[in-house]
Amino acid sequence: MPATPRTARALALALAGIGLTASTMSALPASAATGGSTSDSTSTASTKTTQKAARITAKRRVANRVVTARNIAMRQRGDAYAYGAAGPNAFDCSGLVRYSYGHAGLAVPRTSSAQAGAARRIAKKDLRSGDLMFFYGGGGVYHAAIFLRWSHGHALMVHSPGSGQRVRVAVPWTSSWFAGTLRRA
Repeated sequence: MPATPRTARALALALAGIGLTASTMSALPASAATGGSTSDSTSTASTKTTQKAARITAKRRVANRVVTARNIAMRQRGDAYAYGAAGPNAFDCSGLVRYSYGHAGLAVPRTSSAQAGAARRIAKKDLRSGDLMFFYGGGGVYHAAIFLRWSHGHALMVHSPGSGQRVRVAVPWTSSWFAGTLRRA
């Protein structure tokens, strides 16, 4: 008998003696079949790396959608204001936000105060293009806009301002506003 089959036979007999079969051995996880050479820490590190990569990918996907929403809002410039309208040819302020974000794949509530509640509040200095601006007064949040960029110390936004006006780029008329984002922390 050649040496290889003899070794295999001896191994099979030894396994049978302890109650295992060759089919049981083939069903064992890789770490057991290799005598434990694959450590749990390597497996855990690999899982953590995969989860981190998935989180980064999800953050990028949301960030891309926020920028897409900004671009959609910019294409609405010149469209008429209409109270309660959410597009495609007329908008109120929150309707413009909902339309733009919705077409970019991000669901937001219908009203500006509900949108403010759904957004994560951030410092004004941390605003990035596509983030949201919420204007408030004694009655709470009354207006929403999409931030474009800073220009000479002023925020530029695209918004649907009010009756008789059209969607346009403007600077805030008041300092009573706060910043919000739908981007992940």
